[in-house]
Amino acid sequence: MGPRVSRWLLATGFCHNGDVEDRGKTIVVMPAYGAANTLKRVYDDIPKDVVDEILVVDDVSPDNTVEVARSLPVDLIVHERNTGYGGNQKTCYNEALRRGADYVVMLHADYQYDGRMIRAAVDILRMGNCDVVLGNRIRTRREALKGGMPLIKYLANRGLTIIENMLSGQNLGEWHSGFRAYNRKVLETIPFDRNSDNFVFDSQFLIQSVHFGFKMGDLPVPVRYFDEASSINFRSSAVYALQTLATFGSWFLHKWGVVRNPLFVPREPETRVEGGGAVESTGV
Repeated sequence: MGPRVSRWLLATGFCHNGDVEDRGKTIVVMPAYGAANTLKRVYDDIPKDVVDEILVVDDVSPDNTVEVARSLPVDLIVHERNTGYGGNQKTCYNEALRRGADYVVMLHADYQYDGRMIRAAVDILRMGNCDVVLGNRIRTRREALKGGMPLIKYLANRGLTIIENMLSGQNLGEWHSGFRAYNRKVLETIPFDRNSDNFVFDSQFLIQSVHFGFKMGDLPVPVRYFDEASSINFRSSAVYALQTLATFGSWFLHKWGVVRNPLFVPREPETRVEGGGAVESTGV
């Protein structure tokens, strides 16, 4: 079977990747906090024929997120203490690396992002077109607002994304997405354990991706804003924006050789899990 025919069969779904080549291992990680009302809906949208494992990491949720997760056929880590949004992702990525993931998709558990798009994101990574793929909720202003995104959040997202693209030399549609896919090399290179445990973790990770020369791209995902969807408040958003700009400042100082910053020094070959907690396999 020739390579062109093989690729066509893969694209059309007449055969699985395993029939013609090693498709690699894909793990979806979901940092969860207060996601009891949305977690099952997120799980239901994930294409199970593309994903090998699903890992939920609960960060001491105040609701019954853990009970919902235990009712699903996923692996679960329950933190013994709250580590913050960034700290939760550190556990997610360290565990995914430990399990031998070739591709890791981080998906928020609040149902703002369409998990069906995982198939397209992983295909882009497999083809080598990108090392980092983001879900972009802002294809048009009308679509974003019609999907429920508050006007002030739309304007803040647009404004900060424009600044970030200018400073980084990228052309991403959105820098502030809770749908992110990475190949293994990205997670093995970026020293994410040194990043913040708070929301600015995401911005730091993308600036680090630019610094280390990884290819970045995005794909459109539907906008979903509703009562159960998580959203940070205005004060936290303002702090996040200032910390993002401060990270850019630190990056430039590092590049110019003024102040060396460990955020931009490659990751050590080590694994560290934040927050404690054993892995539970529900086997449902």
